[in-house]
Amino acid sequence: IADRVRPSVVYIESSQRAQSADRRAIPPEFAPFFRQMPPNHPRSQLERASGSGFIVSADGDILTNAHVVDGAERVTVRLLDHRQYTARVIGSDPTTDVALIHIDADHLTPAALGNSDASRVGEWVLAVGNPLGENLSFTVTSGIISAKGRSLQLPNSSERSIQDFIQTDAAINPGNSGGPLVNVRGEVIGINSAIASETGFYTGYGFA
Repeated sequence: IADRVRPSVVYIESSQRAQSADRRAIPPEFAPFFRQMPPNHPRSQLERASGSGFIVSADGDILTNAHVVDGAERVTVRLLDHRQYTARVIGSDPTTDVALIHIDADHLTPAALGNSDASRVGEWVLAVGNPLGENLSFTVTSGIISAKGRSLQLPNSSERSIQDFIQTDAAINPGNSGGPLVNVRGEVIGINSAIASETGFYTGYGFA
């Protein structure tokens, strides 16, 4: 299964310019006391984030989480064979946390898509992705489907956000976001999206 799926998985790095002020913002009630202070001079900083995705067409369409590429000015994709491309975001849907990006490449290996409705609690699954950045890229972990139909209160979620997560105990960490959760036939049945953890790292509860 791993041999079949890993060539379809990609490492994604997104970057954007963040404006940071030279001094902290002054509360409005104290502003009259600081009128002689020079105005803020924001400086531009490059913020980088990384995640995962998987190829869905031989000519370069890739699915990932919307939060992996949200607000990105530049998105870079690296394949298992170390080829690297600049990607463009085709579309993004925050309510389902899904985004479609595209790279100008061909003869890629698309992942097979399965039926998540047909999956059952207790079935074995694999998670493939890039936990904790590029040093652990294309990592494969295994577990079972622990539950289905879970609801989560995620940051920036709304009443229209998806509330039908697959829970798994396959190890998922920051950087796995956007990678595939696959069944024993190597078919994608979910997009790894979140973990439940007090530390921010894997504690046995992942969600796709």
